[in-house]
Amino acid sequence: MEVSRSSCQVDRFQRTGDRVGMWTSFLCAVHCALLPLALAVLPTLGLSVVGRVDIDQAFVVFATVLAIASLAVGYRRHRAFLAWLLLAPGLLLVWANAFSPLHDHSLWHAVMMAAGGLLIAVAHLVNYRLSHLTAPDRTA
Repeated sequence: MEVSRSSCQVDRFQRTGDRVGMWTSFLCAVHCALLPLALAVLPTLGLSVVGRVDIDQAFVVFATVLAIASLAVGYRRHRAFLAWLLLAPGLLLVWANAFSPLHDHSLWHAVMMAAGGLLIAVAHLVNYRLSHLTAPDRTA
């Protein structure tokens, strides 16, 4: 069986997209979980948070584009909807908490953003595993 060059490029994009998506979503969840603690501890150490730049919204847009592109490519291969069932609530949580009045950097916001980030990371992991299970044999 001969595999086309464009097929290999799509596979590489999908694998890379899922890996980047898993790690960035996981780091987002860690960031959201630890930021309130850091904001509480820094003033006691004599450090102030000057000009706090909020990157939540930019990251949510990036994570959404990456996740939809990566899962769409994976779905074309494995035809399993499980990753999308994990991605949808994850995106709903992060979008609702980044672009609504809930975006107030409270503990509730941090918990919901961390939960959404973890769901997105798990969706990428599931998509990666499903794609790996259904990958055509490239040794022939």
